[in-house]
Amino acid sequence: MAGEKQTVDGIEALLSWAAQIGISDSSSPNSSSSGSCLGHSLFVSDFPDAGGRGLGAARELRRGEIVLRVPKAALFTTESVILDPEIASLMERHKHLSPIQRLIVCLLMEVNKGRSSKWYPYLSQLPRDYTTLSNFTVPEIKAFQVEDAIWAAEKAAEKTKSDWRGSLALLNELDLKPQLLNFRSWLWASQTVSSRTLHISWDEAGCLCPVGDLFNYDAPDELVLHEHDEVGVASKSCSLNCSVEAVNASNERLTDGGYEESSSSYCFYARRRYKQGGQVLLSYGTYTNLELLEHYGFLLPQNPNDKAFIKLEPDLYKITSYDIESLYIQPDGIPSFALLCALRLWSAPVSCRKNYMHLVLSGSQVSVQIELQVLNWLAKRCYETLQDLPTTIKVDKIVVNGIDALQRGKARIDFRDLGPALEEFKKFFEELNLKFENSESFVIDVMPIRIRKSLERWRLAVEWRLAYKSVLFKCFCYCKEQIDELSLS
Repeated sequence: MAGEKQTVDGIEALLSWAAQIGISDSSSPNSSSSGSCLGHSLFVSDFPDAGGRGLGAARELRRGEIVLRVPKAALFTTESVILDPEIASLMERHKHLSPIQRLIVCLLMEVNKGRSSKWYPYLSQLPRDYTTLSNFTVPEIKAFQVEDAIWAAEKAAEKTKSDWRGSLALLNELDLKPQLLNFRSWLWASQTVSSRTLHISWDEAGCLCPVGDLFNYDAPDELVLHEHDEVGVASKSCSLNCSVEAVNASNERLTDGGYEESSSSYCFYARRRYKQGGQVLLSYGTYTNLELLEHYGFLLPQNPNDKAFIKLEPDLYKITSYDIESLYIQPDGIPSFALLCALRLWSAPVSCRKNYMHLVLSGSQVSVQIELQVLNWLAKRCYETLQDLPTTIKVDKIVVNGIDALQRGKARIDFRDLGPALEEFKKFFEELNLKFENSESFVIDVMPIRIRKSLERWRLAVEWRLAYKSVLFKCFCYCKEQIDELSLS
């Protein structure tokens, strides 16, 4: 209860501070007498089934209506932090650093100031850790099982370490507290920047936006073009990287927000209609689940923008002009248009490919024989990929249920409930130096924080590979259905 009270007190202090520096959810910033920047359009609440802490609608909101305005002076940018000429001169001597590295350094500088920092009420409310790919340990990375995901996680971790090493000279010259010089502090600051920055035109690194980053995520799709009373799937993270995307024919704003020179503010808009009490969500781009994990530390159970990639024959890439990123399987198991076109052209006789090109690019079948060839190859590749992975969909579901039981506080796990998933549990906990006491069950009397955090990341990895396998299985079934239909025609 004490921790909850501290959180509530911290949020109230943040909203009060935000009001003082001009952040407001009202068109008349000075109209509120509550001492909070919210209350007219938005309120902070907990949405346990849809992203955790987020922002709800304080009243019915119209689509395209402005719901929050954050003045430029309140944005945390490299420019707003480096006001001291000596610090500016010091930064100038390290021109090799990227804009993102500079912003991370600025964040650590402000943390170093403690309560004397202008942004202390905001900084004190930032998450203490993240579940982005850079935070995954070696055992957690292995849990992805799929080569592409493992490579992405390893690359993210190495990039973060490389950026830290490259910034150490500057960090030392800034005379920061010793604990802020270590990699753990850099990891926290870099993932804060990765998961919470918004786009601004004058700095490639973007900016941190107090209060504005309390919005949870809604994946962009065609539903934005229609009126809705209820909102859809939300994220497990409150992170933003918004930009103004489009306006419809009648000039009605459909997207989330952006920095506006006319008001010198970052302005947020309702992307659809919201009922009072509903969670107000924002979209910050189309991302696959792996990309969401890499940059923001969460994934969506139903992500319309997810993609599953399979290994293709090397010579297939040579005959198609499509980008490799477009050769994927959709969440519903249907191959993308580009993948289907590439496979049709690749399956056709070499001497006929030029003549078939116009049919392929129009999305038409070349012939029943070639279509059957494509579907059989795709079904076989999906089946072989699933067979080559260490665990099945059924086992992955057992692993997820077992992790959920531990996260709910169940100290004892009966081995009989784990079945074929037992070996993964044993191996994972042995990597954490936790030993099985007997052959019938696993017991954790007190769950350390590090174990809880590791469980959270492990679950995300298993959840990702489960979704990947499910897409491949759907594709296998789709191909078999199409083969049966063509065989009867």
